[in-house]
Amino acid sequence: MFAVAAIALLVTLSLAIARAWLGPTVFDRLQAANSCGTVATLLLAVFGFLDGRPEFLDLALVYGLLNVIGTIAVLKYFRKADLGDSGVTDTGSEER
Repeated sequence: MFAVAAIALLVTLSLAIARAWLGPTVFDRLQAANSCGTVATLLLAVFGFLDGRPEFLDLALVYGLLNVIGTIAVLKYFRKADLGDSGVTDTGSEER
């Protein structure tokens, strides 16, 4: 059953890569890249179960967290064009 799940995840991964390649906008490509990261996380977990190596689940969790952080960073870059911008603007400080 897990082998069938791994094959289905590989098919899903190939479709996500095709979407990333053909995506008309940068946001379509970003969503496809995020989907590839999510499917890769699931593949790590499934292959870890198939091989009897539970430490793959730890790797899958770390990879999933990096995927989320990377997606947020790219979205922030596309919105603000600067990763160092905190988003808080000083509207005028009063001198005391």
